[in-house]
Amino acid sequence: GMIESNDKQLFIVDAMSSFGGIPILVGKATIDFLISSSNKCIEAVPGFSFIIARKDSLLKYPCNARSLSLDLIAQWEGLEKNGQFRFTPPTHSLVAFHKALLELEEEGGIEKRQERYKSNHQILINNMRRIGFKEYLNPDFQAPVITSFLYPEHPDFSFEVLYNRLNAKGMVIYPGKLSQVDCFRIGNIGKIFKEDIIKLTIEIDEILSEMGVKLN
Repeated sequence: GMIESNDKQLFIVDAMSSFGGIPILVGKATIDFLISSSNKCIEAVPGFSFIIARKDSLLKYPCNARSLSLDLIAQWEGLEKNGQFRFTPPTHSLVAFHKALLELEEEGGIEKRQERYKSNHQILINNMRRIGFKEYLNPDFQAPVITSFLYPEHPDFSFEVLYNRLNAKGMVIYPGKLSQVDCFRIGNIGKIFKEDIIKLTIEIDEILSEMGVKLN
């Protein structure tokens, strides 16, 4: 996860894209608040976020919620009082989340899921390197969740063409770049296995050939 705040008072971790896929020792790391989502590595559907919090940290600071629905303390107090959400709950997302947790346990837990993600990631970067792509991040800083690849320095390369043709083949990657650098991202989390990664990279290679882009 990415540390959002690590001052003398609170240790807050945004684990939106890592919780459920990378072991996080909440107690040992003395994390006060860990924020994540019902989808991503949990492999359920989007619909709600959850927070794992130290109760003393939760109650130590006054509520500074900027909206009624995002008042964490009021929501916690409501759940403690009657087990209910303060407003209409995302029932379908909660049911899917419960099913996803059972599937996580069936897979062998977070460690086994991380092994699958690492395998997906390794196959992805090996095949993309073979095609001629280079990763944006140094491997020392790369997690096996989402990988950014630099745009190739070829005049005929078009990410828009690559993205649209992959979409037409039923394979969806992130639609645009995240940083100021010309790069695109491919995620390998969710119900994705090595066969899916291999198929994706074969299609990418074929689309580049159709564009007349030869990188090696």
